[in-house]
Amino acid sequence: MVLLSRDQIARRVARDIPEGAYVNLGIGLPTQVANYLPADKEIFLQSENGLLGMGPAPAPGEEDPDLINAGKQPVTLRTGGCYFHHADSFAMMRGGHLDICVLGAFQVSTTGDLANWSTGEAGAIPAVGGAMDLAIGAKQVFVMMDLLTRQGQSKLVQQCSYPLTGIGCVSRIYSDHGVFAVGHAGARVIELVDGLGIEDLQRLTGIAFDASVEATA
Repeated sequence: MVLLSRDQIARRVARDIPEGAYVNLGIGLPTQVANYLPADKEIFLQSENGLLGMGPAPAPGEEDPDLINAGKQPVTLRTGGCYFHHADSFAMMRGGHLDICVLGAFQVSTTGDLANWSTGEAGAIPAVGGAMDLAIGAKQVFVMMDLLTRQGQSKLVQQCSYPLTGIGCVSRIYSDHGVFAVGHAGARVIELVDGLGIEDLQRLTGIAFDASVEATA
């Protein structure tokens, strides 16, 4: 079994973003999706700090210190892109104007609950930021994450034990082990990496998946 790299996960997410979509890419791993969106596909990337029409990362040496995303990473601006006030950005996020947001997560439940801002660890500084606005405001929420923690515990769970960002908001999970749908009907396998069977997956996660549409990535 060969797990997907983070670049491969980002590429897989990019495949599912349709023409004409308005999309927010969350801080961290989701920002890599911008590097794999086809140049001939018109997709509008919005950044929480007040950008619309964001492009991929700049080539080395061509960074503009005044052009960054919400994670303070240098980005580019596509032709026709614009800047606007932070308050306008949140009005866009909260007002249902985004088709998709892509977020990272500490946990996602089989019914689509999202926990991505705090693990409750001592000394950690919790900061939900705009994640809760995105989770509830976007029409679809995709999550990118490793399926397991470094300790081997599943991040896809029956019920989240960490503080929630949003309830029933996630529709799809893109992970190093495969792609899964979640929601009121529970967890369903969309794709699995080569060499991983449904029984193996259920042993790793402790979750009974609907495998009626199981496929190999």
